[in-house]
Amino acid sequence: MTARNRELFGLVVAGVIAGTALATVTIARSSEVSPSALTYGALFLGLYLVAHVVVRRTVPYADGTLLPIVAVLTGFGLAMHYRLDPTGGRQALWVLIGVGVLAGTLIVLRHDYRVLESYRYLFGVAAVILLLLPSLPLLGEEENGVRLWVDLGPIQFQPGELAKICLIIFLAGYLREKREVLAQGRIKDFGPLFAIWGAAMLVIVQTNDLGSALLNFGIFLAMLYVATGRALYVAVGLGLFVGGAALLYTAIDRVHERVTIWLSPWTSEPVHCALTGELALRQDCASYQLVRSLYSIGNGGFGGTGLSQGIFTAPDGAELIPYLRTDFIYSAIAQEIGLVGAAALLLVYMVFVVRGMRIALVAQDGFSKLLAAGLTFGFALQTFVIVGGILRVIPLTGITMPFVSYGGTSIVANFLLLAGLLLVSNRANALARE
Repeated sequence: MTARNRELFGLVVAGVIAGTALATVTIARSSEVSPSALTYGALFLGLYLVAHVVVRRTVPYADGTLLPIVAVLTGFGLAMHYRLDPTGGRQALWVLIGVGVLAGTLIVLRHDYRVLESYRYLFGVAAVILLLLPSLPLLGEEENGVRLWVDLGPIQFQPGELAKICLIIFLAGYLREKREVLAQGRIKDFGPLFAIWGAAMLVIVQTNDLGSALLNFGIFLAMLYVATGRALYVAVGLGLFVGGAALLYTAIDRVHERVTIWLSPWTSEPVHCALTGELALRQDCASYQLVRSLYSIGNGGFGGTGLSQGIFTAPDGAELIPYLRTDFIYSAIAQEIGLVGAAALLLVYMVFVVRGMRIALVAQDGFSKLLAAGLTFGFALQTFVIVGGILRVIPLTGITMPFVSYGGTSIVANFLLLAGLLLVSNRANALARE
């Protein structure tokens, strides 16, 4: 079976999964199968069949696993969003836009995506500007103590998601050009390392966003290691980040609070609550979001409560876990489909990462290899950071779960990531066939 036929079969399976998930939600809510569930499944499958046709025409030798995996993730995510907010259909609109962006990117770059390397410094400048946009007084919007959003009237977006893609393209081009010099390990060659470290610290200071700083700096270290093979650079970089974060822990209240919540989410004695200015148990104040999320996961147990059977609102209709559809959607997933289902979902992410790393291994040129490795590692690290934060493996940060969390910018950025991997895979496999 060819890669494209495997892809087609996988998309049919993904459509069945998405339709079944939505049908389960509607049955649990109204005790009957709504015709809209079947319509949704058909429209969802039709959307990805259009994407399949574009892939077949523009990148015929690309990996046949990535698109069906993304279809499974977006389909299940849409079902969860419908379950949590039956009146909200904006996530479906963003998936439609994301597929359009995927198709447009493949069409524009189908001949040779390596032209992006010529604009590497432009992408680098764009990444810095995008990261700093939320800190500007007239553009940035603060939400939940973090400046992640840019508000332009009718348009609101999260520039950090797009900055991640720009940064990866810049690093792929720059490290491909400088990797031999960097591998020699001269002191002056540590300049880029200190520059990127300084930028990561600046992001924390300006936006209070520890998650984006960790994500972007982690991508840089991973790509630096792929380019040079020097584990020493990774060790030095990790030391710099830990040292800088420890310094900012003592200087920035937001960072201090996040680490404190991570280490001690529960208290037996009242402590000062910054939200009210009074004494309260930490689990009733600063860490209430994380604690309720952990209770939600625990309530799911091994097999889960079942789709639409979880408890996410109080009797008065108030949300038990704020920002459930964005930062904490994994908590809802773990409660309703349990440990088995949540682990299966993470395995889907893992398969995507394995296929992405395989693409990086078979890529024939340095830019393609670094681009595929950077895109894949960024995807993997983002998933780890958000899931690890919810499970208290690391301090909680406010980034999204790729393809599943609510958020238009995140959806579009991840479809751009998918397009990049398909382009690299197509070229590598085409050269191998020759």
